[in-house]
Amino acid sequence: MSGAKRDFLSISLGFDDDQKETRKRQSVWRVWKRLSSLQRSVICLILVLGGLSALYILPAIHHGNRLSGDDSKSSKDKRQAVDSISHNADNGGEFFQDKILGQGNNDNQQIQAPQPGLPKLNKHDDLKRVAKQQINEYNKRLQKQRRPGMKPPLQPKHVVDRPPNGGGEEVGLLPPDEKQEILERDENGDNGKEDDNDKDDNVDGQLNQPEKGADPDFNVDQHVVPPYDYFNQDGKRTDRQEAVVDAFRYAWKAYKKYAWGHDEFHPITRTHSEWFGVGLTIVDSLDTLVIMGLKPEFDDAREWVATELTFEKDKDVNLFEITIRVLGGLLATYHLTGDDLFKEKATDLGNRLLPCFNSPSNVPFSDVNLMTSRAHAPRWGPDSSTSEVTTIQIEFRDLSRVTKDDKYEKAVMAVSNHIHSLPKKDGLVPIFVNANTGSFRGTSTITFGARGDSYYEYLLKQWIQTGKTMNMFKDDFVNAIDGVKKHLLRESSPSKLLYLGELLGGRTFSPKMDHLVCYLPGTMALGYKNGLPSDHFDIAKRLTETCYQMYARMPTKLSPEIVYFSQAAQSKEDLIVKAPDAHNLLRPETVESLFYMYRLTGDKKYQEMGWNIFQAFLKHTKVENGGFSSIHNTNFWLFPSLLAKDYNLVYLLSIRIGGSYWIVTLG
Repeated sequence: MSGAKRDFLSISLGFDDDQKETRKRQSVWRVWKRLSSLQRSVICLILVLGGLSALYILPAIHHGNRLSGDDSKSSKDKRQAVDSISHNADNGGEFFQDKILGQGNNDNQQIQAPQPGLPKLNKHDDLKRVAKQQINEYNKRLQKQRRPGMKPPLQPKHVVDRPPNGGGEEVGLLPPDEKQEILERDENGDNGKEDDNDKDDNVDGQLNQPEKGADPDFNVDQHVVPPYDYFNQDGKRTDRQEAVVDAFRYAWKAYKKYAWGHDEFHPITRTHSEWFGVGLTIVDSLDTLVIMGLKPEFDDAREWVATELTFEKDKDVNLFEITIRVLGGLLATYHLTGDDLFKEKATDLGNRLLPCFNSPSNVPFSDVNLMTSRAHAPRWGPDSSTSEVTTIQIEFRDLSRVTKDDKYEKAVMAVSNHIHSLPKKDGLVPIFVNANTGSFRGTSTITFGARGDSYYEYLLKQWIQTGKTMNMFKDDFVNAIDGVKKHLLRESSPSKLLYLGELLGGRTFSPKMDHLVCYLPGTMALGYKNGLPSDHFDIAKRLTETCYQMYARMPTKLSPEIVYFSQAAQSKEDLIVKAPDAHNLLRPETVESLFYMYRLTGDKKYQEMGWNIFQAFLKHTKVENGGFSSIHNTNFWLFPSLLAKDYNLVYLLSIRIGGSYWIVTLG
């Protein structure tokens, strides 16, 4: 019966474990229930923090153990890498001849073997000793001619993606073996003291190891190259280099006489005009003056920059144009000379350009007033050119590096991230983007020519600039080249010249190719050298030939601004030039690609192509007592790129492989 009382007594003696655990659980639960809400919250917070700490510490301990385990292997790997470099240098580039250019191809010449007179380096200790000796000799010579207050030139670094906030080497961007080596060096108190034992130190690794490319043998010149003494070139120039220097001096003399301190010089009328009012021709030519070793001319230009150049002007300037020409020119010259004057001027200009990035979207305004800081869209409409807003990143990122202030890089990275997120046509982008909405103009043309060109160029170069750590840029570049092969690449008739057309309105193919497109083969060759697909290099070789034919097939041997390629099966001529497109603006793109192709292959035919173009410039664009002019155009002026880029590239193209040189690519 359920209601009846129990007539027995239950006694527990304490030997039942289950009952004991039950009482414990009941006791803990009662204690928890007695706690206030605040006390319970504190206990929960402590438990959560403890768990997170465990998740953070355990992987770090595991990673440290892994690094310690790999340490014994790293020294052996490095010794093998150095021996491999010496072996490749002794082979003289035969691998590139056979595997990349193809056996039996008589049109391509073998990469040049190491030049006579350079030391033969077979062992890592020889590399180290010669590198130290050459750099010490260079520093002694440079010290005798250094301007008071000028800092030593910046030394080449293996780590190119230095954090903007400074502070030591960025270990996170190095391979694991080199990370461990730097960490051990710091722990052992290595404050720059040299160690002459046989073990390679970090400096040896930076000087001796080639960059990672499609194949290790692709490197043309694997010898140790000390910093170049630009202002001590007497007797070192080739005859062709001397000819280029003479042409530069001829133009520089006319500019100095008739237009000194002004942006542009008109050689025929011997007058001048302004674009930004900042001595554009002087600033954009500074690095050329250094590379050519023209010390008196450089000293005059530096004096003008120090005493006359000011950005305190009530003047609207184009963000893109002033960045690649003035900001880039100042930064390049700072890297070549170590002179803080150029860094200070670059920083002032960079600060005045930052208001362009205060747009409703992440797309910057195209123009800004240097004095009032008022930024706005172009006068002709609401859209900015896609190439303009995406061809400022290298300069602004570099400004962050040299100033250790990341605000410049953050501004341009917001632009890059935004453009990366926008929908594209197989990696290809329209040439207009709206700064207010942040969207592409869907009906605009897709082209690698005007208003689209350098978007693609800067994708690859930013990937390289950041130490190949930001794969967003590489992926966008590779996707774009895939889009080129699918939509833009064609062959002409009858010669089957490979060229890039355009998509009018983003849809309709046109066989039109700007001379501006001729930067692309050099860029694609550079990409292949840094590990991109081999068919990029095949396309680069054929496009380089096409760009050269745009010169060689003209009566003046100078390329028109725009060419249409014949698609008719029975056509007798590949190139069609319309009257409005027949002018030549002394553009540098083809010579730039010839420079890359020669440096990466050693094939002297590219030197000959560049020399032929230079000879045509001398014959058809030289003005008596007035420099050089564009031709077949109503605007007869000395275009700044002639001094800042064309003659610079032809001069560098005339240097034999094996010579010492530096290149700074900024714009």
